Amino acid sequence: MKLGLTMGYWGAQPPSDALDLILAAEKLGFDAVFTAESWGSDALTPLAWWGAHTSRIKLGTSIVQISARPPTTTAMSALTLDHLSGGRLILGIGVSGPQVVEGWYGQPFGKPLARTREYVDVIRQVLARQDRVTNAGPHYPLPYGGPGSLGLGKPLKSITHPLRADIPIWMGAEGPRNVALAAEIADGWLPIYYSPRSSAMYRAWLAEGFARPGARRKSGEFEIASNCQVVITDDPDAAVAAMKPTLAFYIGGMGAKDMNFHKEVFARMGYEGEVEKIQDLFFDGKRDEAVAAVPDQLVRDISFIGSPAQIRDDLAAWEEAGVTTLVIMGRSESELANVADVVLG
Repeated sequence: MKLGLTMGYWGAQPPSDALDLILAAEKLGFDAVFTAESWGSDALTPLAWWGAHTSRIKLGTSIVQISARPPTTTAMSALTLDHLSGGRLILGIGVSGPQVVEGWYGQPFGKPLARTREYVDVIRQVLARQDRVTNAGPHYPLPYGGPGSLGLGKPLKSITHPLRADIPIWMGAEGPRNVALAAEIADGWLPIYYSPRSSAMYRAWLAEGFARPGARRKSGEFEIASNCQVVITDDPDAAVAAMKPTLAFYIGGMGAKDMNFHKEVFARMGYEGEVEKIQDLFFDGKRDEAVAAVPDQLVRDISFIGSPAQIRDDLAAWEEAGVTTLVIMGRSESELANVADVVLG
């Protein structure tokens, strides 16, 4: 099992201790550090800044939102950062949700699977640099010839030669079809919430993608880097309670009433009735009650909570379920050190 450190996206201000945490993670043997973006800080700029101060730790986006940039722009950023970091980039991409895509980026959310397939294909063309980049698909046509076109566009090839033609592309995916697509066209999967108890369900989704003609990877070559909490404590009940507000927000408020992908993840884990109640309470403005309605077992399903011995025992189930990296948050260097001691030995 490998460890990753997630820095997430910024709040009102940049985090003041981020570089210290990243340097500590690198020293402790963490495999990668990941950034994110929503509708504030972007995912790529912090990696360039922090990456300049590190030498070994991989630099991952979890995730770059595909509606934020044309695929050729993302490919340019990827090959640039890969060069600057000496080949340490992991390009994590995802579709986000309709509220962000249409409300912030001003792009249509429809056809997310088809858009992702085209997006990844264009990126891989840029990185392969075998020919001029073209795309006949309806979402990212190259050259562009639609409304407003002057008809003067021509296929181009990247001026800069990529350091690696096979920069790993991992996908953030939550639903069965999107997870299957990740298994087909990507090098790894970035689940935001994962439970080993549901491993049979995930394996079926992944197997569908691995079995498709032209699938890029086999199951043993595919990375699964799961976000999770690792809390070493002798008071597990308090740790469970501390995680509930964030989960209630994601289940109840991160999405529209009839389209909340995070809520659907937990419904598929077997908590359909519970998440409906949480969302109803959240939309009624009863946030404290929504938090209280988050089941303890739901929190435990997606987390490591307890003594070092308990966490080591739980690791086996996650490894058996195919998880290759635990991506955790860290509030202090001592916390990172404790987690590294338990997980990495």
